[in-house]
Amino acid sequence: MRLYRFLLPTFISFFALPSYAGTLNSGDTAWMLTATALVLFMTIPGLALFYGGMVRKKNVLSVVMQCFTITCLVTIIWAVIGYSLAFSKGNGFVGNLDNDFLKSLSADTLTGTIPESLFMVFQMTFAIIAPALITGSFAERMKFSAMLWFIGLWSVLIYSPIAHWVWGPDGWLAGKGVLDFAGGDVIHINAGIAGLMAAIVLGPRKGYGRDNMAPHNLVLTAIGGAMLWIGWFGFNAGSALSAGSSAAMAMVVTQIATAAAGLSWMAVEWYQHGKPSLLGIVSGAVSGLVGITPAAGFVTPMGALILGVVAGAGCYWGATWLKHKFNYDDSLDCWGVHGIGGIIGAIMTGLLASKAIGGTAGALEGNWMQLPIQLLGAGATIVYSGIGSFILLKIIDKCIGLRVDSESEQEGLDLACHDERVL
Repeated sequence: MRLYRFLLPTFISFFALPSYAGTLNSGDTAWMLTATALVLFMTIPGLALFYGGMVRKKNVLSVVMQCFTITCLVTIIWAVIGYSLAFSKGNGFVGNLDNDFLKSLSADTLTGTIPESLFMVFQMTFAIIAPALITGSFAERMKFSAMLWFIGLWSVLIYSPIAHWVWGPDGWLAGKGVLDFAGGDVIHINAGIAGLMAAIVLGPRKGYGRDNMAPHNLVLTAIGGAMLWIGWFGFNAGSALSAGSSAAMAMVVTQIATAAAGLSWMAVEWYQHGKPSLLGIVSGAVSGLVGITPAAGFVTPMGALILGVVAGAGCYWGATWLKHKFNYDDSLDCWGVHGIGGIIGAIMTGLLASKAIGGTAGALEGNWMQLPIQLLGAGATIVYSGIGSFILLKIIDKCIGLRVDSESEQEGLDLACHDERVL
């Protein structure tokens, strides 16, 4: 019997799969491989179709081209310098260059219970979708070359530092206690305010407010929106970085908030205009996805329901009344949905966070200081990204010009920029 007790563990350990440093978890790794693919799926094809269906027919290929090209461009930037600036230890504001060109990455290094290489590429998909979202604000009028310069510089100078603030090993906002589970500040507010600056600097599209600029194919938009919804489970639940209870709860609250926001937007629109629209409920669902992003690891299911209702109604206001009041041409409502939705999500996280879910209580559980902390995170992102994006746009405009000429805009960017068109 004693020999059996000695030999059995030895026999099992001999045939067991090896682990790195004794901490690699194959279940967590398998889930994060899946989550990474889901987040990439959000940009191509999800966002490409979502945005592509909302522009006029003569510009649909340019929008898809931008999403596809940004995926390629940011992949290289992230590998060369972006990942190191965001996730290497630095000065609290930005990381150092110890891992530029991924020179410190090896097959054996870990982040938690998953390979660091997998963490790196998971975060790469976040770095890809953030600038892709911005294209919705300047759709149908920016030069392709100017877009490449702006997105490339924005990824290095704006996105990576803000990612470091919130998620880096010594980020100053993380040190202040800012809660941002999956990118409310880092991605949505960041991209939203950058998009608003682009819309203001570029000015409105030719004929804006006068010509018919209705979406050319809402079926594409609905399909793209559905892909975003599905892919967002990788976005939010994947941010748990493990296949455990936190990921499961993040998936639950994501589903509930998205559904609530879709119905909330639809109800407000129905009341305002007398009829509900497909574009409305799809846009509302996306606003719920945005709103729950910072809160996904911190709120209860009923907290998610409340958040979704507020996000849907709030983003409807941001994408309609606010835009028309100030007369800026946020073409596809990047600011109205992602900027406003991200701000709502950040504030509601401070209000609704549950200690039982994420370890930090919100205002409704007595921790009223979490609200100003959340406002600090949102405010710092707005100021830095807003000013930085404005400066980049102005510099690029002086150097090569931001906007296509009037004839090209009238013809459509598909032909003018890419010599292609949808028949």
